[in-house]
Amino acid sequence: MERLESHTPAWPLPKIFRLTSKGKLIEGIFTGETINTPSMLAVEDYLVSLKWAQSVGGLRGLVSRARANAEVVWSFCAANPWLRNLAETPEIASTTSVCLRFDDPRITDGEAFAKAVTKRLEKAGVAYDVGAYRDAPPGLRIWCGSTVETADVAALMPWIAHAYAAEIAALAQAA
Repeated sequence: MERLESHTPAWPLPKIFRLTSKGKLIEGIFTGETINTPSMLAVEDYLVSLKWAQSVGGLRGLVSRARANAEVVWSFCAANPWLRNLAETPEIASTTSVCLRFDDPRITDGEAFAKAVTKRLEKAGVAYDVGAYRDAPPGLRIWCGSTVETADVAALMPWIAHAYAAEIAALAQAA
């Protein structure tokens, strides 16, 4: 207790980790007083999320759901050679944030093409924030985490094909 009351760290401490105030021990921490007021809605959301995760099989169920979602995208890529997983080694391919790249020799500006496809998907109201990360190669990024329904991922695939075909047609028309 003496060290806590006499020592001032050289860096700021988050409020939740502070055990002293104005050089004196905060005794309420050791008697169960609330030291920070967390949002009870956030706590309840967390509890509901944990119950939901348990209802779908716990960790194994969550992993299985993400894998099933990624498999939908990977199967789509296998059937459409113009779209490839950015991860060239299957063992390192993400099952949650599935990153894709367009693989078509007619595409000369990959960044503009990917942005046009992304914009088309957004305009149709079927996918938002699916553009590749800013520092990543141009392409798409599809969230396939366990909170996404596999049917929704499957429903997106024809829209990607449609947006791709429309942008390829626009390239041909511009040429």
